[in-house]
Amino acid sequence: MTTPLELARDESLNRFRSWLRARSLPATPQRVAIATVVLGADHPLSAEEVVDALRAKGPAPGTATVYRTIDVLIQCGLVVEEDRHEGFRRFQPVRDDVSTEELLCTACGHVATLTVDGLASDAAAAARKAGFVSVRHRLVVYGMCAACRALRESQTNEAL
Repeated sequence: MTTPLELARDESLNRFRSWLRARSLPATPQRVAIATVVLGADHPLSAEEVVDALRAKGPAPGTATVYRTIDVLIQCGLVVEEDRHEGFRRFQPVRDDVSTEELLCTACGHVATLTVDGLASDAAAAARKAGFVSVRHRLVVYGMCAACRALRESQTNEAL
C-alpha cells in the first residue's frame, strides 16, 4: 500500500524531472536517487544523512554531488534550507500537502511540534483576508527549550 508520504514524494519527483527537462538538464540516476531520499523525508536531513541513506542501499555519490543536487532542488522550489545553528545545513522538502508548526531551540537545535487547536484555520483565514489561496503554512517559533534554559540559568547562578 502506498502511503501519503510516498505519494507526495512521487509527485515531487515528477515535478523535479519536469523542471530538469524544461531546462535541458539531465535527470541522472544519481540526481534521482538523491532527490528520492530528500523529497521522501519526513524531517529535515543533512547532506551527510542523505549520503548515509544512499549508502544503506548500495554505492552512494559523494557529498559534493549530494550538495549540488540539493542546490538544484532548492532552485526549483522543492526543498528549503534550514539553519538550526548546528554547524551544518539541513534540507526540508516542500510539499503542497504539509503544514507545520514547530518550536525551534536556537541553542541546541531541538525541534518540537507545536500543536494549537485552530491554528491551521486561523492561518488559512489570514491568507484569505490578504487575498491568498492557502495551500500550506509553516510556523516556526524560535526560542530556547527548557533544558537549555535550565542550563543557562544554572551557569548564571554559578557565576554569581
